[in-house]
Amino acid sequence: MRSATVNPMRGIAFKVGSVVVFLAMQTFIKLAGSDIQPGQVTFCRSFFALFPIMAYLAYRGQLRSAFYTANPIGHLKRGTLGIISMGLGFYGLLHLPLPEAIALGYAMPLVAVIFAALFLGETVRIYRWSAVLFGMVGVAIISWPKLTLFREGGIHSEQAIGAITVLLASVLGGMAMIQVRRLVEEEKTATIVLYFSIIATVFSLVTVPVGWQVLDLKPQLLLVAAGFCGGVAQILLTESYRHADVSTVAPFEYTSIVIGSVIAYFVFGDVPGGSTLMGTAIVVAAGIFIIYREHQLDLERRAARQAGS
Repeated sequence: MRSATVNPMRGIAFKVGSVVVFLAMQTFIKLAGSDIQPGQVTFCRSFFALFPIMAYLAYRGQLRSAFYTANPIGHLKRGTLGIISMGLGFYGLLHLPLPEAIALGYAMPLVAVIFAALFLGETVRIYRWSAVLFGMVGVAIISWPKLTLFREGGIHSEQAIGAITVLLASVLGGMAMIQVRRLVEEEKTATIVLYFSIIATVFSLVTVPVGWQVLDLKPQLLLVAAGFCGGVAQILLTESYRHADVSTVAPFEYTSIVIGSVIAYFVFGDVPGGSTLMGTAIVVAAGIFIIYREHQLDLERRAARQAGS
């Protein structure tokens, strides 16, 4: 539930802070090494995120109540979709340059529009359908150079697989977003965040037999740091929605491509290519337009409710 004091600038600051900390998480994961199993990365991301999340809930006096749920099956569905999406996304992150992994991840809100129409029965008019199609063209521009690597074979085909896994992660992530929208009708945000981290931690242990490694100290510390960053970023994101409307802070998600490109250049020496820049610009434009339309529709719904009261 949002604080009575609405402060858009504070909400934006928390949102940008969450973007920066999520990027730190992704950077730590990439630095840990591409040969680590995604399931092992997912476990560390989820388990060590629990510490800052539970500390935050305890500070707000919500820890005990956060464990109460009226819809455990709904959390299980959201957790299953989310954990698979996270694992696929981490595989892509480990095998793609950071800016391209970020840009392809922008497909998730586009996919969520499609699923909202299919599974929630939401009315999606020509404007948003056009934005989704426009955004998918951008995704194709970003991913096509990687997909053509299948024809060349060799070790570089890992980037093609990475691109496909990020896109699959976006599809499953979009489905998880739909499940979250169902959950928020009856569950508190704290409960949703807490149960997802718990379910993701438990489910990721299933991947132990497929090749978890005994890691050296440096990658261990990097994965622990990634987990803490994931938890802190989730807290900052929650706080951003406490101080401002979603439509106000959501566009600032796209600051990640700028900040991520800077990190990628100085830490990994990655420079985004022309197709990545062009495709990213198209996807970002489509995403911002969808956010704008969602905001306009929300204003119309509020006006209709007030007129009918």
